[in-house]
Amino acid sequence: MQSFTRHTGIVAPLEALNVDTDQIIPKQFLKRIERTGYEDMLFYDWRYLDDGKTPNPDFEMNAPRYRDASILLTKDNFGCGSSREHAPWALYDYGFRCILAPSYADIFYNNCFNNGMLPICLPGEVVEQLFAEVRAQEGYQLTVDLEQLRITKPDGGEVPFDLHPFLRERLLNGWDQIGLTLRFEDKIAAFETARSASA
Repeated sequence: MQSFTRHTGIVAPLEALNVDTDQIIPKQFLKRIERTGYEDMLFYDWRYLDDGKTPNPDFEMNAPRYRDASILLTKDNFGCGSSREHAPWALYDYGFRCILAPSYADIFYNNCFNNGMLPICLPGEVVEQLFAEVRAQEGYQLTVDLEQLRITKPDGGEVPFDLHPFLRERLLNGWDQIGLTLRFEDKIAAFETARSASA
């Protein structure tokens, strides 16, 4: 898994409450067994018109100014619903590396860390201010510094954020679930050797 230390990117707004995983990636796309290639399926029912191909002009993220966005700004309880890991896969494949919201569904939140993406919880008033700033300035970028636990705005203003030390360490080192286990590879090998010798 790719590590996350510091990221600068364009911010895309998604002003919706309780965005569930079926809205992030609809159920008809869950038959695939691959872990990649989901970028065109992200927010499928919102991004496209009924033909499933034509971009919906009313979906704000489709605006050209947000085309290369890698930071998603959204509202409370993002990622609720089912526990499908396809949701963070689709967000990551689209290009998002960081999500900013007041709150997340627990399973989705943890799945983000399993897939190299940083979900940050910010106070509601800070999120509202960011929505206003993003819409007021085309090409609005933020720099997210995981080492320093701060977000830097275009005007130099800083927004601090909190993160559990263990989750921070995981992303800084690029440890997914397998990577966490491989930290103890020497001990595992020693155990297996001793076990084989005593069999």
